[in-house]
Amino acid sequence: MTKSPLLFTPGPLSTTDSVKSAMLRDVGSRDAAFLETVRSIRRRLLLLCGPNAEGYEAILMQGSGTFAIESVLSCLPAGARLLILINGAYGRRMLQIAQTHRMEVIPCEIPEREKFRAADVGREGARSKPSHVALVHCETTTGLINPVEEIGAVVRERGCTFIVDAMSSFGGIPLDVGGAGIGFLISSANKCLQGVPGFAFVIAARAALEQCRGSARTVALDLYAQWRGLEENGEFRFTPPTHALLAFEQALVELDAEGGIAARAARYGANQRALVEGMRRLGFETYLPPEDQSAMITTFRYPRIPGFSFPKFYAALAGRGFLIYPGKLTHEDCFRIGTIGRLTVEDVRALLAAIEAVAGIE
Repeated sequence: MTKSPLLFTPGPLSTTDSVKSAMLRDVGSRDAAFLETVRSIRRRLLLLCGPNAEGYEAILMQGSGTFAIESVLSCLPAGARLLILINGAYGRRMLQIAQTHRMEVIPCEIPEREKFRAADVGREGARSKPSHVALVHCETTTGLINPVEEIGAVVRERGCTFIVDAMSSFGGIPLDVGGAGIGFLISSANKCLQGVPGFAFVIAARAALEQCRGSARTVALDLYAQWRGLEENGEFRFTPPTHALLAFEQALVELDAEGGIAARAARYGANQRALVEGMRRLGFETYLPPEDQSAMITTFRYPRIPGFSFPKFYAALAGRGFLIYPGKLTHEDCFRIGTIGRLTVEDVRALLAAIEAVAGIE
């Protein structure tokens, strides 16, 4: 069997052999044992939401994280007035979804290098008077962390429903979902929870979910109908990604064995610190200030090396078994390196040795 490369990406990411092995059996989508797997996953997800998860539901949705984002935005009640806080590509993607569904939307965009501050959100809320506010927690464009708890307090004070894209943060950063006043949190199986692609999920306050009844603008992505189906008979409305769900159940077992979210966050943090220290030693500059940087993915400016070519740099690293990520910034030449998945500090050091060997390749 060909050895898999190490994925220094924000997901899909390198998974354990045991997670991959969990997919080596076939199951029936209506079999009692499989339905218990689905119920178990939903219960386990709520246990990861912090001490104030009473009144929340976990809804699984086929497809990538963007599918689940669209399932939330497209089910908001008629007359919803959506403020989208944008400081990267994934905030802009939410805007595109909302505009495609012809929703009433207020975009509030700031530079990609800046994080949103609660006071500024409060002022914008007073000006635009939204019913719903949407924000990306870890903006994967840069690796920046937005202060969800502080912003959530302001959103709740104004009586708005808070929608959080936690795609690249849930499971890798401790978060009290109820304490932060989140109405809808969206994440994916193949990020910090270290499963494989195939489905995403929504953690929804039951009160916010009930307001979506009959409001869906799509059939396949009807979040309320998906929830009711899971509640009534435990089944997906359409064919579920059975193998991805088996892998995810194993991934959740491994999260517990590692020591939960706090322990995983500590490992990711150690990975990211080792990466930044090593990259700086090699002459690379980080894009974000350290206080705004997540442990999930780090953006580096192109080095001041004559003839540096990112495609050649990428290909040379790939040839040594390391996959990194291109940049996604609007105005600067950068690339990104993820530090999540089953990676360790030893893996980071191996990557750094490879970077040192190939950075000057022309």
